[in-house]
Amino acid sequence: MPEEPPEPAAGAAAPAPAAVVLSGYGPVGRAYVGHLAAHGEALARDHGVRLRLAAVRASAAEYLPPGDGTDTWAPPPPRAAWGPLPPLAETLDRTGAGVLVQCVPSSPEVRDQAAAETLLALRRGVHVVTATKSHLLSHWRALGVAAAEGGGLIRISGATGAALPAGDLARAGVRGLGCRTIRACPNGTATFVLDRLAAGDSLADAVAEARRRGIAEADPGADLSGADAATKARLLAALLWGWDASAVRTETEGVDEDTAREARAAAASGHRLRAVASAAADEPLLVRVRLERTAPGDPLHALTGPEKAVVYGCPDAGDITVSGGRSSPLGAALAMVKDTLDVAAPRRPGFG
Repeated sequence: MPEEPPEPAAGAAAPAPAAVVLSGYGPVGRAYVGHLAAHGEALARDHGVRLRLAAVRASAAEYLPPGDGTDTWAPPPPRAAWGPLPPLAETLDRTGAGVLVQCVPSSPEVRDQAAAETLLALRRGVHVVTATKSHLLSHWRALGVAAAEGGGLIRISGATGAALPAGDLARAGVRGLGCRTIRACPNGTATFVLDRLAAGDSLADAVAEARRRGIAEADPGADLSGADAATKARLLAALLWGWDASAVRTETEGVDEDTAREARAAAASGHRLRAVASAAADEPLLVRVRLERTAPGDPLHALTGPEKAVVYGCPDAGDITVSGGRSSPLGAALAMVKDTLDVAAPRRPGFG
């Protein structure tokens, strides 16, 4: 049940309202709405912004919650009760939205539409929070220009590691620390499958177990080929070094039937085979994904199950590693809640 709004403390400012338009209502979108339904009041109290669900848009329909604002995060009714899908511009005007939260599939079929809607929102000064990767890769520079023109912000944590705050570190957390390299295992499915292979499973059995646990997609091709890891590394490198993500070349080595022998051999010598994505400031616009034997003491060796990690190589400051983070629809939704608060919450003086 949603929390009851607490009485504001004497002299405390009321949370600032922020209307959110949600584009995409699959597993991540539903988890986003569900989390804010359960925790929206606590987030408003702690962060000074009350997020309001202003509209939910799907491929061919739109839901507009009741306009009285009494139940700002009630789950939408069944799709049959939704209305027709108007142009996004009409929805933004009607709702006065401040944030577009985008969790449509990262597929070639919807890439251009996702790009068009993101560009429209940014040019109007509407902030964008997205977990969709395809249009980030194809329209990176155009999105940056649109944000500069309209004064909007774009945040992509959901596209760079779900609940793992890798994007925050790349964008701002290691700024000024002289980061020169990235080494990452940003795909939990690949790590899980490699460990199962090392334990004696066949590739088919390892993938089946990953699906059973909800780790792998129905089609794990992008996970096992290295394509997903390369995509996330491209986005992190673009945030770090100002690369155009659409211009980054990739070289990938995938997990296949022949990998089991190598995974078992690595384990026999105390190592763990990992699908490692890497990039370096001294090799502009290139990301590699390679199967590497990692030794004890390497942060990537320590990963278990579907855990992810990114190591930011900073020669003077020392390597900085972020690891863990739930890899699931809820993990992605939580990353998008974090990003929504980041763009919508008023900036506080002092330590705020």
